[in-house]
Amino acid sequence: MPANNTPDRYYALREEFNRSEDSRGKSALFLYLNRHCYNGLCRYNSRGEFNTPFGRYSRPYFPEKEMRRFIHAAGRAEFLHATFADSMKLGRAGDIVYCDPPYAPLSTTAYFTDYHSGGFKWEDQQLLAQTAAELAGRGARVVISNHDTKQVRDLYRQAGARLKRFQVRRNISCNANKRGKVGELLAVFG
Repeated sequence: MPANNTPDRYYALREEFNRSEDSRGKSALFLYLNRHCYNGLCRYNSRGEFNTPFGRYSRPYFPEKEMRRFIHAAGRAEFLHATFADSMKLGRAGDIVYCDPPYAPLSTTAYFTDYHSGGFKWEDQQLLAQTAAELAGRGARVVISNHDTKQVRDLYRQAGARLKRFQVRRNISCNANKRGKVGELLAVFG
């Protein structure tokens, strides 16, 4: 096993990532963490610290070719650091926007929406639906993915979206026997 693919090394580098204020070094550490953590899951605790556990992969895949293609394509893009609402205010006729928010919970025992210290509450889901409808009203098309629950369906229908429902396999559960198909939907505005 390579030296950096051990639990001890992973947790030491995760701690370094959480303490670092060097954005370039932190970017490199994030790539390492993403490839070595459990299922590539990006998750932060209430203190804003990356807290996904070690993934225990014998040969973690590093997507160098894909990253080089992205770097080439990204040269023609503008990146913003903004809320989804502020970003979507910039949309205009002809734009296509895809939103992949933290999904609404499937049950009271599967309530995980805190990918970062601020969380993503039901009020955020409502604001996303409202903002998507407003952007579609300006001539853009907006597609949002989420769990297929009655509450989510009602939210997006009331906001004027067309819904596409389907089943997807989830591979996040630590119990392999509980990794099955769940309902997902796409809400399409515009």
